[in-house]
Amino acid sequence: MGCLCSKNAESRTSRIARWNATGIVALRDSNLKVLPDEVLEVNNNVRTIDLTNNNVSVLPPDISRLVQLQRLILANNVLQSLPNTVASLRSLKILTLDGNKISILPDELGSLYKLEQLSVSGNLLTCLPDTIGKLHNLSLLNVSSNKLRSLPPSIGSCIALEELQANDNNIEELPESLCNLSHLKSLLLNNNRVNQLPPKLFKDCKSLQNIALHSNPITSDQFQQMAGFVEFEERRKRKFDKQINSNVLMNSKGLDEGIDL
Repeated sequence: MGCLCSKNAESRTSRIARWNATGIVALRDSNLKVLPDEVLEVNNNVRTIDLTNNNVSVLPPDISRLVQLQRLILANNVLQSLPNTVASLRSLKILTLDGNKISILPDELGSLYKLEQLSVSGNLLTCLPDTIGKLHNLSLLNVSSNKLRSLPPSIGSCIALEELQANDNNIEELPESLCNLSHLKSLLLNNNRVNQLPPKLFKDCKSLQNIALHSNPITSDQFQQMAGFVEFEERRKRKFDKQINSNVLMNSKGLDEGIDL
């Protein structure tokens, strides 16, 4: 028994030393049910945690101690919620929660002011918190494959947003505030219930190059009657021509042509 305990102690010490040295806690496919206690012992040295493909159901409130954490990757676990103490992770830039069982995101998410990428696809969300509008550095938001019926008006305050992925939901209409997103380049809404777009979307979103709306009750005629459609078409074609001229190898779904109905 003594040898076993010594071996385990050495293993724990070795892991902590490695994590302290690299700042990376990589525990993919480790059959974990909880975040190991020793991760919290590393504290300020941790920059990245990757727990993809485990069975973690709960994050400990003490995760708030990891104040220098920049990337938290928790895809394909069994999380149902996040602790409110996530608000303390003020250095976080990337938060990946795809493929869990999360039904609600805490309001405290809005405190993650440095967040640049938020991905929560493949969960059970029926709404997004209004505080998401406080994420002024967010460039990518992926909420595909949930149960959303709408997007909050506050999303128009995500002024750095470039890509919004909301495929495979139950979204019926989009907030007018979407027109505030002057940096938005890509809007993906396949397999929803959208029957119209905000009237000024093309006119005000001057960076928009791509819209995907497969399996929605909306027609191409509706697009063509919208203000700013001609300018949008020009941007779309410039991007498409650039892809062709770059000789990029892609599959049949990889070539982005702009409006995709």
